[in-house]
Amino acid sequence: MTLVELLVVVAVLAALVALLLPAVQSVREAGRRLQCASHLREIGCSLHGHLLAKRVFPVGCLEWKAGTGGTRRCFAWSAFILPWLEQQSLADRIDFSKPYDHAANAAAAAVPLPIFACPSAGRSPLVGGLGGSDYGGLNGESIRSPNNPAKGVFINDRGISEREISDGLSNTLFVAECATGSWSDGQWINGRNLFDQAYAVNWPTWEDEIRSRHPGGAHGLCGDGAVRFIADATDPRILAAACTRNRGEPDPTPWSQP
Repeated sequence: MTLVELLVVVAVLAALVALLLPAVQSVREAGRRLQCASHLREIGCSLHGHLLAKRVFPVGCLEWKAGTGGTRRCFAWSAFILPWLEQQSLADRIDFSKPYDHAANAAAAAVPLPIFACPSAGRSPLVGGLGGSDYGGLNGESIRSPNNPAKGVFINDRGISEREISDGLSNTLFVAECATGSWSDGQWINGRNLFDQAYAVNWPTWEDEIRSRHPGGAHGLCGDGAVRFIADATDPRILAAACTRNRGEPDPTPWSQP
């Protein structure tokens, strides 16, 4: 083989690699996206396990506090569903009578749980030394109006019953990806692991919002256990309606849009 022929072969191989690489990356992302959706479905099943056992969905945050320390417990909805995520032994290690950041809970809180990790996010399994979470509970929306009182399913200090979700479980977002940035409250035990939606999906803001590393949108978990992919281009007003539990908005759901 002459030098010219060798260079031609190398050029052809380089072109083939350049053509195949995006396809390989696309297949990998499709697999990660499926795994992310599967995690949310499991979380949805655990929420309904809590509903069957307690007759209400878990409280969004028990005894919210702005920072760390003090006597307020600040436990998250995601900590209360551990028994239905096959994590009963971990739940038994948590002293729910003490704050989530109390020394007595340090070892349990530092356990990373793969169920709360989106494989596309690529973040550290630990956030501030505690087990991280790429999924946050929806506390409501502040796109149309201030979120006071909270309009979502996960509110402070009280669990919501199915009857109170008059917009319908299939029309209401419970949990969504919040998987970009290093938010200090993105921990599965931390009661600040919830948010109200204020912008469009994947809007670049400094605060917790529906955001992901998936191209074109982010996953959301509805109250009926269905996982929906919500596009970046979704009208924020339509997204806002899906983040409330009983406002009776006439808008279609984001996932019914063309």
